[in-house]
Amino acid sequence: MAMQMDSELDHLTLEEHGAALFRGAILSHLKSLEATVALLPAEQAGVRISGFRALETYVAPVGSIGLAAQRALGATGQAVRAILFDKTEKTNWSLAWHQDRTICVRHRGDAPGYGPWSMKAGLLHVAPPFDLLARMVTLRVHLDDVPLTNAPLLIAPGSHKIGRVSADQVEETALRCGPIACTALAGDVWAYSTPILHASEAAIKPRRRRVLQIDFSAEELPEGLAWLGVT
Repeated sequence: MAMQMDSELDHLTLEEHGAALFRGAILSHLKSLEATVALLPAEQAGVRISGFRALETYVAPVGSIGLAAQRALGATGQAVRAILFDKTEKTNWSLAWHQDRTICVRHRGDAPGYGPWSMKAGLLHVAPPFDLLARMVTLRVHLDDVPLTNAPLLIAPGSHKIGRVSADQVEETALRCGPIACTALAGDVWAYSTPILHASEAAIKPRRRRVLQIDFSAEELPEGLAWLGVT
């Protein structure tokens, strides 16, 4: 699989490619953020986060992560879902090509175009209309270096423009787009159009790879529904 080199990553844009790299965006707050996420369960593949007030100063509009989200969205948004991924030698998994198609909400409601419903780690999720996902951004905040050997996220550039991709066409579509490996240094933030096709391979030389992934939206849900949020 052909991958772009690190030097080419700075040319990616959210509008054209569906991804953009903000180098060192949270570097000045990296140590304090590490201490904050250390309060969460460790050595787990993924921890879904809700009601975690310790993140508030980071995801607020004037926080380091919130400011990166604003750059990506072009507007002030709110953190609506978060997961801490902690890939290690013991938790060295791979993830097939897919799109993120659900959002996390406070309670079940009857709204046109929303469904099906599901529970993930005790949190209520629903598939919204696809155009809502297309207006969201997902930030991946890197707490560790992620070279090619340590399982960087793979994205299919431009796939965010395609719309909903059927399960039997996902891999073929991703390969046709020409996958890119999103390498990063600790303190970097990758921003993605939330429905972009993405995947992850197991690390070749596994080291700890903590990534705080946060979805942001600049709009409210229809009456009867509300974002669960992060803090």
